[in-house]
Amino acid sequence: MKRIGIAVFCLLLGAGMVFAGGKKDGAAAGGDNSLQDILNKKVLVLGLDDSFPPMGFRNENNEIVGYDIDLATEVAKRLGVTLKLQPIDWNAKEQELNTGEIDCIWNGFTITDERKKSLTFTPPYLKNAQVIVVKGNSPVKTLKDLAGKTAGTQAGSSSVDALEDAPEFKSSLKEVVEYKDFLTALMDLDVGGIDAVVIDLVVANDNINRSGKDFRILTETLGEEEFGIGFRKNDKALADKVWETLLAMTQDGTVAAIATKWLGADISIIGK
Repeated sequence: MKRIGIAVFCLLLGAGMVFAGGKKDGAAAGGDNSLQDILNKKVLVLGLDDSFPPMGFRNENNEIVGYDIDLATEVAKRLGVTLKLQPIDWNAKEQELNTGEIDCIWNGFTITDERKKSLTFTPPYLKNAQVIVVKGNSPVKTLKDLAGKTAGTQAGSSSVDALEDAPEFKSSLKEVVEYKDFLTALMDLDVGGIDAVVIDLVVANDNINRSGKDFRILTETLGEEEFGIGFRKNDKALADKVWETLLAMTQDGTVAAIATKWLGADISIIGK
């Protein structure tokens, strides 16, 4: 009986050591299964505002296309997974991500200190700025000229943050109107409903070039910024793999080709 008791004790002790070792290995890995989860389900769900050209928008055939879409499509291909594009309410983008409806936010998503508190970002992949667009025949030449006038922007966008970071300018305005998207704001500017639009530079340039509208961008800006890809706070393994793939795409010229196609030149800052 004594020998049996000792044998059982040794077996239990060994099992406990194996279990503890397993827990230690898991802890060492940080418990981050974000990359493996995507590889297992073979789908990467990208959340976006589908009216944000040239980053992601619907073309004349109602297909979602754009700079970010081409980048993400190639990343997904190299990971061996399917890319699923999920249009979301941009004003609730973080909620969509944290509830698991999407795997990342990749659509001209500005990196800010406030957003970094609750999300994991890749390093920046493109520079941007917050600018003011007015009609070509507008008397407005500077930010001060907009005193007492009405400006529009997109709800939930970094343009709203830019206005908050420029309280003196914002308080000089008669009103700030928030629209569902920038394209609607620009349409209202075109018909004279507002006097200016606070908007991302890449979107402003794209709209002016493609629409042929008589718009003008003021020289003064509300500040420069950078775009990154946002993931859930603990999904660092997935974020790192996406960035590693983008670096490889830069090295083989893929990023340059996509940037030239959508932005007119290779202005990517990946790996630079």
